[in-house]
Amino acid sequence: MSANPHQDNSSTGISPAKVRALLARERERYALARPLSRAGASRASEHMMFGVPLHWMSDWSTPFALQVARARGAELLDVDGHTLVDFCLGDTGAMFGHSPTAVAQALQAQAVNGLTTMLAGEDAAEVARMLAERFGLPQWQFAMTATDANRFVLRWLRAITDRRVLLVFNGCYHGTVDDVFVDLVDGRPVQRPSLLGQVHDLTTTTRVIEFNDLAALEAALSPGDVACVLAEPVMTNTGMVLPDPGFWEKATALIRHHGSWLVMDETHTLSSGPGGYAQAHGIAADAVVVGKALGGGMPCAAYGFSADLAARAEAAKRAAAPGHSGIGTTLTANLLAMAAMRATLSTYLRPEVFAPMHARAERLARDLRALIQRHRLPWCVTQVGARTEFQFCAQPPRNGTEAVSAMNAELEHALHLYLLNEGVLITPFHNMMLICPDTTDAHVECLLSAMDRALLELVSD
Repeated sequence: MSANPHQDNSSTGISPAKVRALLARERERYALARPLSRAGASRASEHMMFGVPLHWMSDWSTPFALQVARARGAELLDVDGHTLVDFCLGDTGAMFGHSPTAVAQALQAQAVNGLTTMLAGEDAAEVARMLAERFGLPQWQFAMTATDANRFVLRWLRAITDRRVLLVFNGCYHGTVDDVFVDLVDGRPVQRPSLLGQVHDLTTTTRVIEFNDLAALEAALSPGDVACVLAEPVMTNTGMVLPDPGFWEKATALIRHHGSWLVMDETHTLSSGPGGYAQAHGIAADAVVVGKALGGGMPCAAYGFSADLAARAEAAKRAAAPGHSGIGTTLTANLLAMAAMRATLSTYLRPEVFAPMHARAERLARDLRALIQRHRLPWCVTQVGARTEFQFCAQPPRNGTEAVSAMNAELEHALHLYLLNEGVLITPFHNMMLICPDTTDAHVECLLSAMDRALLELVSD
């Protein structure tokens, strides 16, 4: 009697043998269809470590790196002439589509009038004004990346409070800020073993708890040494984890009661609307970080403070010894970045742009749930604004531990590679799909149809 894939020991509801067979076939299929990408990847390996600009690009499901020729709107073209419908969108960096028209035009206009000067200008003042209007925080500063912005905010908060401890949620990711690379393992804080080259014990100054755990939050704050809580309003980098109803209202009260500050990293949750998730859901953050999509794909980020926090930051700086503060870099707020942010804020961070993105994401989430149910798989689908994710568990996870437990790297690789071979790209390392203004109903149908074919192969006897 043949084994039923739904009775297999895999918690995903899919036979591991079927996953391995599909993955092997799709790797071969990918390689045969992309001789120019293979040649390009081979040339790149001569002078690039791992054969890619950043080592983690070699961790995709592809047997060798896909070589991109052009990206525009919601589509990519690879060097072998294959068009891909893009639901990855640079992992949110291109949330408003590749080369959005207003940003491209602004960059062209600015490029002949200076790239960087290390000086202020009209665009900077206008960008700060629009950020204050969108996010409800009056004072702003800039960075090259959201990683830098998070790092700078942490420096400011430690200086203001004279407290050393950072509090984060298990499974979080806030860019390459070393301080956040601490996990909970069997209830104990452990420095993440994947963090290369770190020589300090981060567990002495970073406290980590599970998301949605108010009792743990109060216990972690009670010593009175936490400078700030750094969090995404919805966890997104370990698979999406939504806050329980009322969690942030109660959490904010606890944070304030213990003299700490709340920092919201909206880099991914900007998909929720022009002011991010916190504004859309009434979360009163003391500081906000936003990056990636803020410049339409240009490297730039910003962080905003409440009036009280900004006044304390300015006082701390004025009281400090003269010299380098360690906050900011030479190319931060360069003229190109400011032009890109101004174009993005004025053209794309608007309710009328987000409304159709949200509607298509809702349609994708609804139809994906129906598809998963039809194939009788114990998976769930979560949607936040323009962002949708499926996870290999029956109920949406409530914290990082549950989200990580639901992951299955081999199944992810097989599905992602199958979809890519069928002309659809989704975000690697988890199962996120993002809608941009250029995404059409036909694009969504292309994804759903390819996913249906993949699942049909994986669940068939």
